Amino acid sequence: MKLYSDRSVRRSGFVMIELLTVILVIAILIALLLPAVQQAREAARVATCKNNLQQIGLAMQNYQMAHRVLPSGTVNSTGPILNQPVGYHVGWLIQILPHLDEKAAFIGYDFQYGVYDLTNRKIINHFIPGFYCPSNPNDTWNYMGCHNDSESPIDFNNNGVLFLNSSIREKDLKDGRSHTIFIGEASDGGFLSWASGTSSTLRNMGHPINSNTSTSNSFGSRSQYGRRGEYFFEVNPELDGMGDYEMQSFSELSDESISEKHELTPEERLSLLKVGGFSSFHSEGAHFCFGDGSVKYISQLTDDAILKNLANRNDSNLIGDY
Repeated sequence: MKLYSDRSVRRSGFVMIELLTVILVIAILIALLLPAVQQAREAARVATCKNNLQQIGLAMQNYQMAHRVLPSGTVNSTGPILNQPVGYHVGWLIQILPHLDEKAAFIGYDFQYGVYDLTNRKIINHFIPGFYCPSNPNDTWNYMGCHNDSESPIDFNNNGVLFLNSSIREKDLKDGRSHTIFIGEASDGGFLSWASGTSSTLRNMGHPINSNTSTSNSFGSRSQYGRRGEYFFEVNPELDGMGDYEMQSFSELSDESISEKHELTPEERLSLLKVGGFSSFHSEGAHFCFGDGSVKYISQLTDDAILKNLANRNDSNLIGDY
């Protein structure tokens, strides 16, 4: 009897080349799918951002229907507005809180005192989701009123719709609501809280969209007045200061009291008068809410003259496509 041995035994498994090929195919599929997922997420964030602006625009219209005028961009006894935590500085967002279903915050705010008074600290630190663009990773509010068509201090004679002690009526919107910007995005937020009627909630069209031109204070994640989302407006010696200012109520505020506390140099004053433009975390442009309540995406490549016309409530210039 002969015995035969099968020397050609087959063994199942992957060779190295096959394994590397499978890994490569998976990596390619992930690379193809990831941008699509990111685009879908950004599209959802854009929709939420537009909805936030529409809600704020609707609140502005409801305020005007109730009071016959638009809210003041900022309320203060003197001007122009310096971007420092001294003064009354009640901003436009506080005034429309009842129309944003934030009646409790509105009632809790004590209008006898300014924004920076410790009496109003709880309201100032109140988080309102509708003030934040979901594409912003820095957790700062992002919707600013338009105070002027050029870079200039926030004052009583600006050409926008929200400025110092403004009370814009329907007849003042001579260019028409659909051709006048009320609110726009700003990616750099502010360092004096969403309630402050300064460059923290007001911007102008003196700069191209997304030029990231803001005040020289640079709106960092921390300052001596608090961190993002939590403001205490007291000098913190552990952090680098932006000046030694004392919080005062509206009745106590005067130019003399400010000058006695800290006399500003011409350079400091000029820096604190700067406001800045609009910007966003969206691709190559930003969203703007117009007087008729519509929200439009405007490219950063739009002609500067058109942007200035849109920011001016009564220049009577015709505007074509943009």
